Amino acid sequence: MIMEEIYEITDAPKIIVAIDGYSSSGKSTMARELAKRVGYIYIDSGAMYRAVTLYAMRNGMINPDGSVNVEALIPKLSDIYVDFEPVAHEDGVQHTLLNGEDVEKEIRSLEVSNHVSPIAVIPEVRERMVAIQQEFGREKGIVMDGRDIGTTVFPDAELKVFVVAGLHERARRRWRELTQKGLDIRFEEVYENVAERDRIDTTREVSPLTKAEDAYELDNGAITHEEQMEWLMRLFQQTIEKLENEG
Repeated sequence: MIMEEIYEITDAPKIIVAIDGYSSSGKSTMARELAKRVGYIYIDSGAMYRAVTLYAMRNGMINPDGSVNVEALIPKLSDIYVDFEPVAHEDGVQHTLLNGEDVEKEIRSLEVSNHVSPIAVIPEVRERMVAIQQEFGREKGIVMDGRDIGTTVFPDAELKVFVVAGLHERARRRWRELTQKGLDIRFEEVYENVAERDRIDTTREVSPLTKAEDAYELDNGAITHEEQMEWLMRLFQQTIEKLENEG
């Protein structure tokens, strides 16, 4: 097994793996599984912005028209800390903590999804979350996924991956995920949500979604999960071996 081959060398260098991509492209699943296989810490940056969104919703900072009360939110950012449980929860998922509270279930709702992009474009929010994310990466040995990990958060990450898939396929995946959780929701509604998030993510002024020049691109729209992970593990191994040879 590739992982075992790598970690037979106990002093193998630790790296930062940055996985960016479009909404519902499967990057979180990739990142989570890679971290588990190689013994790294997994950081879901999207969950961090969802947690801030939930905080804003709970505290009346989302206006009736869906816009954000930025003036009310910004002064509270220093009071917001997002963290993750050190090990996977009993359901096999690493849960997100908002100021110490487990909010994993709440942040995955469609309501939060509908508001997260306007929150994520606020420069002060991004500055706060990037600072926390960079704290996580100080000791390396992490896998982080998001929209700007390889371009803004960790531009010097040793391994960068950019994940793409067609809009219809990504919406189908998101719709299936939500319906499996028991939500009664139309596919068209999910499709519109994913398309709108694409628009906002790629056109925002601060850290727009874009592929880093040195990132490996993966279109996973027509490959199996196993093929995807084999590809990723091979890249990880090659990166480790290159660093060892340079050392």
